[in-house]
Amino acid sequence: MDKGEQQFEMVAKAFVDHYYLLFDTNRVELSSLYNQTSMLSFEGQKIQGAEEIGMKLSQLPFDQCRHAISTIDCQPSPLAGGILVFVSGNLQLPGEEHHLKFSQMFQLIPTQQGSFFVQNDIFRLNYG
Repeated sequence: MDKGEQQFEMVAKAFVDHYYLLFDTNRVELSSLYNQTSMLSFEGQKIQGAEEIGMKLSQLPFDQCRHAISTIDCQPSPLAGGILVFVSGNLQLPGEEHHLKFSQMFQLIPTQQGSFFVQNDIFRLNYG
């Protein structure tokens, strides 16, 4: 693995840790990871803009959940410095006996401040 590959893998892992920590403990803060051009596809519903995405995620019909990440795959995206991140894992909702399997894909875009924002986010539960 070359140095560039190691670097974007470190960024992807740090992003995934941060994203799911916020999702599981302080979902209202998730909107700070998006901007006005960001798009979320959540179970087929398309939402655009940081404020709208934040509203959708904070209004999900459960207060708490716990993500257990199984895999994180990442690749450099064609946009300069961008990173594609694909996550799979399990989601535990309070009062539910069984875990739900999920997949989520993010496209991270670098900011001028040296961090990243989520340009694209696609989330699906995996049934079956």
